[in-house]
Amino acid sequence: MFSKLLFVCVGNICRSPTAEILMRARLGDRPGVEVASAGLQALVGRPIDPTAAGLLREGGHDPDAHRARQATPSVLAAADLVLVMEQAHLTRIAREVPQVSGKTFLLGKWRGGREVPDPYRQHREAFEHVYRLIDDCVDAWAPYIR
Repeated sequence: MFSKLLFVCVGNICRSPTAEILMRARLGDRPGVEVASAGLQALVGRPIDPTAAGLLREGGHDPDAHRARQATPSVLAAADLVLVMEQAHLTRIAREVPQVSGKTFLLGKWRGGREVPDPYRQHREAFEHVYRLIDDCVDAWAPYIR
């Protein structure tokens, strides 16, 4: 079981904060569980993308507190489990921070190793597709989180 969970994408304004917020909602008030997100090339300090935020609000979630942050080696090392959106993210983390590669997996691991594409700067339909993928993958991981 994992108690410190980190979701990672590129900018930390679309996919990883969506996964963070959905997992937090799925877990409720489980004591001792920390859920966070970060980006490999984070747009540090920026809020969640407006389209992603809108979808989260429609789902009853509040994305307003999110601010993008960088997935530094120390941020990655502090997590018990790092969940990334694409195989390229796994490869990059293994190359740049190899000590965390053993605890880094695709968010879509339990869905046949499915990748979650980046909807940034695309139409709402792309964001809706990604939201559904993330929601499904979060459901698959939730039983493994303490």
